[in-house]
Amino acid sequence: MLLSSYPMCAHLCLTLSPIILQASEESSLRALESLMTEFFHSCTTNERKREIEELLNNFAQQTSAWRHCMFFLSNTRNEYVMMYSLTVFENLVNKMWIGVASQDKMEIRNCLPKLLLAQHKSVPYFIRNKLCKVIVDIGRQDWPMFYHDFFTNTLQLIQSPAMAQLGLVMLKTTSEELACPREDLSVARKDELRKLLLEQVPTLLGLLTGILETYWDKHSVIASTPPPSPTSGESVELLGSLFQGSQYSKLLCQPMAALDSESQQLCCLVLECLAHLFSWIPLSTSITPTLLASIFHFARFGCDIHTKAKMGSFISSNSSSSNGQLNSGTMAPTSNGGGRNGQQCEGSKVDRARLGILAMTCVNELVSKNCVPMDFEEYLLRMFQQTFFLLQRLTRENNAHTVKNRLEELDESYLEKFTDFLRLFVSVHLRRIESSPQFPIVEFLSLLFKYTFNQPTHEAYFACLEIWSVFLDFLTTKIKSRLSDRDSVLNRYKDALVLLLREVLNRIQFRYNQAQLEELDDETLDDDKQTEWQKYLRQSLEVVAKVMELLPSHAFSTLFPVLQENLDVYLGLQQFIVTTGSSRRLNISAENDCRRLHCSLRDLSSLLQAVGRLAEHFIGDVFAARFSDALAVVERLVEVTCYGSRTSLYDLETAVPSVLKPDLTDVHAQALAALQAYSHWLAQFYSEVHSQNQSQFINLITSTIEASSPLITTKVPEKLLLSSCHLMVSITSTVRPVFLVTLPAVQNIFNLITTESRTRRLPQEAHMLVCRALSNMLLLPWPNLPENEQQWQTRSSNHASLMAALTREYCNLRGTVNITPRQPAVDDMKALIQQTLPVLRDMVDSVSGESTKSRQICYQNLQESVQVSLSLFPVFIQQPDVTDEMLAFFLTLFQALRVQMGVAFTGQIIHTFLSMFTREQLAASILQEGSAGCRVVQKFLKILQVVVQEPGQAFKPFLPSILSLCMEQVYPVVAERSSPDVKAELFELLYQILHQNWRYFFKTSVLTSVQRGAAEDTMENEAQFTAAMQAFGQSFLQPDIHIFKQNLFYLESLNSKHKLYHRKLFRTSMLFHFINVLLQVLLQKSHDLLQEEIVLAIYNMASVDFDAFYSAFMPEFLNSCQGVDSGQRGVLARNFKLEQDLPSFTQSVQRLVNDLRYYRLCNSSLPTGTIKL
Repeated sequence: MLLSSYPMCAHLCLTLSPIILQASEESSLRALESLMTEFFHSCTTNERKREIEELLNNFAQQTSAWRHCMFFLSNTRNEYVMMYSLTVFENLVNKMWIGVASQDKMEIRNCLPKLLLAQHKSVPYFIRNKLCKVIVDIGRQDWPMFYHDFFTNTLQLIQSPAMAQLGLVMLKTTSEELACPREDLSVARKDELRKLLLEQVPTLLGLLTGILETYWDKHSVIASTPPPSPTSGESVELLGSLFQGSQYSKLLCQPMAALDSESQQLCCLVLECLAHLFSWIPLSTSITPTLLASIFHFARFGCDIHTKAKMGSFISSNSSSSNGQLNSGTMAPTSNGGGRNGQQCEGSKVDRARLGILAMTCVNELVSKNCVPMDFEEYLLRMFQQTFFLLQRLTRENNAHTVKNRLEELDESYLEKFTDFLRLFVSVHLRRIESSPQFPIVEFLSLLFKYTFNQPTHEAYFACLEIWSVFLDFLTTKIKSRLSDRDSVLNRYKDALVLLLREVLNRIQFRYNQAQLEELDDETLDDDKQTEWQKYLRQSLEVVAKVMELLPSHAFSTLFPVLQENLDVYLGLQQFIVTTGSSRRLNISAENDCRRLHCSLRDLSSLLQAVGRLAEHFIGDVFAARFSDALAVVERLVEVTCYGSRTSLYDLETAVPSVLKPDLTDVHAQALAALQAYSHWLAQFYSEVHSQNQSQFINLITSTIEASSPLITTKVPEKLLLSSCHLMVSITSTVRPVFLVTLPAVQNIFNLITTESRTRRLPQEAHMLVCRALSNMLLLPWPNLPENEQQWQTRSSNHASLMAALTREYCNLRGTVNITPRQPAVDDMKALIQQTLPVLRDMVDSVSGESTKSRQICYQNLQESVQVSLSLFPVFIQQPDVTDEMLAFFLTLFQALRVQMGVAFTGQIIHTFLSMFTREQLAASILQEGSAGCRVVQKFLKILQVVVQEPGQAFKPFLPSILSLCMEQVYPVVAERSSPDVKAELFELLYQILHQNWRYFFKTSVLTSVQRGAAEDTMENEAQFTAAMQAFGQSFLQPDIHIFKQNLFYLESLNSKHKLYHRKLFRTSMLFHFINVLLQVLLQKSHDLLQEEIVLAIYNMASVDFDAFYSAFMPEFLNSCQGVDSGQRGVLARNFKLEQDLPSFTQSVQRLVNDLRYYRLCNSSLPTGTIKL
């Protein structure tokens, strides 16, 4: 052994060697202690640790190792040795138990509980818990047949005052390990254990209720303390009619019990046990009113403002389980329960908060269950009554504390649990409770309002806003389903909704909430590409929008005056502009004035977003009814944008440029964005007035264009430039006024774009948006006008001029035949291609869903650029970044304009691509995962997907070469590599080939499909079909879960649309192979997230011929299974019921997979030569 190089370990080597077992157990223990101490010493090298680990593992594999470990546990105080010994037992019970002699099992079952009883107070809590788990693991295997007193022992411990804590640890471990066991048990055993435990539930709940009641009564101060006077600060006003008729309401008004430290520990453990039991037992009358009342007694501890934990790290690290300890076992509880010093007193406070947290965890486990039996609904109502007593307690104000102060004082974890409860109540149970006369919903909303708007942190406030969002969705759905009494429902909630709207609007304004809003980060982006401030604003505005849907006129009359007020400040800034020479300055410099202006501008920006968010509530059926309100908003927005552009406030010098300049820019940008949000309203306005007096509409559009056009220049901040461009795009694509092209401002933009040089052009994104707007204006059909009034000829001519100007330099590249990487002009050529093609692609994309005429003109004016691109493609084939841009352009062309391009030219393009993409070229590109080359291949495959989906015969001649490219050039390169992006596109292409061109493989005549008894389909191109199916099958053997899911969907889709699984070739030579592969995937648990989809696919395949599946496939599959014997195969076969409905079949498959894994686990851990009977 390697250990021989360490003289100090020679004795350890001998004493622990499986050969020399005669050495005394005492010396073995000393040797093991030395080894473990050395292993965990900071100076021990990793190599030495591996040697020790190997030695310890070899020792643990011996059949008699457990006897030594029993001695070690009884005679050592070394925690490492104890933990190692218990791990040996754990391994023996969970992996080797089936091979242990029955006499040895009996001895272990007798000795370990005795050891636990003898040492549970003297060993650290984690050793005690580990020992409990080993005993529970034995019970999991042997109870009740061979270990009949396992559960009764636990019950006896719980009933013994001195041993109750140990009994509760055993009970919690039993619930964790037996109710939801891992896969190392057969399904039959899992079902048996669950049934056995369910039989014990009434007894258990009765015992636990008794403990809680006993300790509460024992420490209750009700007898010695008079009840609080009605006028005292701690008085409790009952919540409307909430507690009428509830005998438990009086109990909740009792003063709190003064529990000592030991009692708190025990009650914590009881509540932990209850929380885990509630996670799996069904709701039933076993959960008695008395038990619920007891839990709520303890939930009150969380409402006690004196329990705020200053030991935050303790709470977070121990919130899931107390392990029967309130610390790491170093501080024993005092006999009288009193703290001897400040630390113990602080620990007691932590415990009191923890009692409240655990009690609310129990409540939430019950409330999270959606399936509520009829006989439990009354209990549910009672539980909500009791929880809202606590809510009232939390939101009560008195002279000493405001609601906010009270919530700040409470433990954060308790507040989280309480908010969780409210969310579960509203989302899961409100529909059950809302109409109950015993539940005053309006008073509840009043309390929820106070609770929401006094939360101490932003995260807690967000969580409460989410509850309101769910409630508003519930109310909206209810009103839509009960339109007849819509008004009565709304009137019931109107006051609450009005308050909610006003307060949410106040919360997003610096005027009312500056301190909190300034804490929000507005720079760092989260995973959703939002700053903290943007998220805060978005969530708030979602609530505002939902209230607007319910109370539109009221919401508008609340929001618009506030907007007006801030607009007046903004519009009044003009009088403070001072011009000296060429500079313009905002003459506001006093610090207080600057701060007030900053707040007002921030609020205006938020309110403009709010107004924009509400735009959808003015269109459609309500357009006429809310026309005047919407018109007022739009006119105001147009006024603001014109003012901003005219005064160029973004260009002013200010006293605090780092603050006020961004504020002024943001207000202007948000005004443009809000106006853009009303483009659909403007479109409806246009269609409503097209045959009447249009002067009002024309003025709005003209002013809007005049406001945005001066901003389309490189001299304004980019944020403002982009907002203006987006507004132009929306006007031209959504509203489409006929007169737009005649406006001088539009002519100016046209001239700017067609005459700008590459050095003076707008930033790329802005340039693309403006080009799209101009193209839309000339190509998109005008609404409300017949075809003969569309002026297509003039518009086509103007569009041709636009395209000629935009592509002049690009078309000059036509003669390029070859390039060398060091050629000076190459970088300029690449830059020109990468600037021009995205603009053209964007224009094509914007007409993809439009009329044929629009697409014809677009292609006609693009034709030269397309031909230039095709001629340049071979030249730049070795430049993947350029090829990527070209293929992106061609992909958009194929998607939008393939009909206009015609069959001949399309064929020429495909032929060029197929000839350029050699196997070597493809391999070189694919191997650089994530590179531009990889993206090129993806786009090429996407283009082919568009081609093969084209109906008719035009592109059918390309199918053989496309299939050849897929199966002979691309697939061999990606088959054994991850290449997820290319694989996803390749398999989609294969799917589209099969789906859209089914008759290329199966020549099914109409007569054959009608006559059920007709001969099988005529198969063509069988080799290519088989190769495609093999590729799908191979993908199921690889780890990429996304490809697996996609391909499983494709197979199922081909089956539902074309009866793939029923086709003779698939049925006779592939079906069983696919079922086998999918079953193996389930056995390996490599794609467990897709378990339902996999089982459904197996069912659909098996259902083609259930008789063959049960009589041929299953016996063959079981016989081929490694790691099980013939008897186990027989059990597996008998347990797989011959059912043909999906639920039963699913159950059988899950049972087969579980039990087969279980048998393999058992067999792999048997000692060599074991004889199984």
